[in-house]
Parts: sequence; structure tokens; C-alpha cells
Amino acid sequence: MSSAAVQLETTRGSFRVTVDGAAQAPALILSNSLGTTLEMWNPQIEALAQRFRVIRYDTRGHGGSPITEGPYSFEQLGLDVVAILDALGIEQAAFCGVSMGGHTGLWLGIHAADRFNAIAVCNSAAKIGTEQAWKERADFLRQGGQAAMQELALTAPDRWFTAEYIRQHASQVQAAQQQLAQLSVEGYAACCEALAGSDLRNDLHCISVPTLLVAGEVDPVTTVEDAKNMQAAIVGSVIGVIAASHLSNLEAPEAFTQMLLSFMANVQQAKASI
Repeated sequence: MSSAAVQLETTRGSFRVTVDGAAQAPALILSNSLGTTLEMWNPQIEALAQRFRVIRYDTRGHGGSPITEGPYSFEQLGLDVVAILDALGIEQAAFCGVSMGGHTGLWLGIHAADRFNAIAVCNSAAKIGTEQAWKERADFLRQGGQAAMQELALTAPDRWFTAEYIRQHASQVQAAQQQLAQLSVEGYAACCEALAGSDLRNDLHCISVPTLLVAGEVDPVTTVEDAKNMQAAIVGSVIGVIAASHLSNLEAPEAFTQMLLSFMANVQQAKASI
């Protein structure tokens, strides 16, 4: 059973946050994908909270976190993470994010490495999609309002999950669609603009924090090839492929959780041996 969400006051606004696990345990902060909230991590919490102080938050523009006017940037989204850690009195944490959250992790590894002892970049890329496509989606949503969000939610499952998962887990897929349909138009569109404007490919070599790159075997959005390209640029990074599509932590929760825990255990073991 996970903790109830609270509004955490930070220097950058009031963020919807949950904290699970022992206060003295190593900190691990989880970052949601575009179009979801901190609840996307529900399948992982029981296992992770046994070993970590697990912090989840709604990314800016999503759920109960600040819905400020866009466009956003990944500097903005990354500094939000640092502000959350500051508000909780956490000097250093591990980080795990999916898709947009994974891209935030890359930014943090480049620009705020001293605050993180490990980064898991899941179903993500150093450049996600094209600038034009993201700007077109943002414009479509702003023009169409909540009805456009509902239309977007109808097509989301094909980007997020395999056809087999959609058939076998209809209720979970429907819940994810409903959550997306209810999100703030401006918040979602502003995050699309952050994705449109961010290309971290030339900066990946700056990342020295231990890094895990998780890819979905049949992810049409951020591919295994994207993960391999990141691995080639990030010294010492490791890659893991899961039999899933884009939201691999939801489609294959046990495999995802085990991969993350194994990576974190290896990082802790390497640190202890120094």
C-alpha cells in the first residue's frame, strides 16, 4: 500500500508528491511519462519501498503539480526535481524516469550530476520525435481544448502498449486513457514544447553518473536503437531490453522492477568496494 499524495511546497511551486519507504533508506526519485501522473509507478512501489525512500511526483503540467503557462524546457523540468529534493532535505538520490521522465534524467545527468548517484533512463532518447510533430500536437491541443485531449487519449494505447497487452488488460488501458483525457491542456501542450526544443545528443558524453538505459523491445516511440545510441555516448552505461512497448514499467512490471533493482544493487556494490 503506497502513501497518500501530498502537496509539497518548494522554491519552484507546490508539487504533488508521495514518499514511501524508510526515512533513512537511500533516496530514489521517480519521474512520470508525458500524459501520466505519479500513479504510473504503482506496480513498482511495493518492491522499491523495501529498499529505498521512494519519492514520486507529478511532473509540471500534470496532475496536482504547477500548471504554469508554456512553453516549458527541460532545464525547468530538471530544476523542479532538484527543488523537490531540496524541499525534502535530500542531498543525493537515484533517479528513474520513463519517456519524458527519462529525458529529464539525461538533463540532470548532464547539468546536476552532483545530486545523483545513479540514473535510469527508460523508454527514452536524447532526442524524442521531431520538433515539428511536437509543436503540431501542442497547437492541436490548444485549439481543440479538452475535447482534443480526449481525442488524443483514444489513440494513446497504440503508442503505449502492445496489441496483446491492450487485449488482455482492457481495464488498465482504459484507466490510463481516462487519466490522459483529464489532464490540463496547457500543461500537456507545454511539455510537448519542451520535447520539441530539447536535443541532448551532443551532451551525452558529459554524463559520468552510473546510467541504466531501458528499452522496450517493440517500442515505436523510443526504440532499442535509440538506447544503443545513448549507450555508445555515455561511458560505462548499461542497456536492458524488456519485452514491452513504450510504457514498459506498466506492461512488464516485474521485469522492469527487477532490472532497476539489479542495476541499483550493482551501483551500491561498486560504491562500497571503492
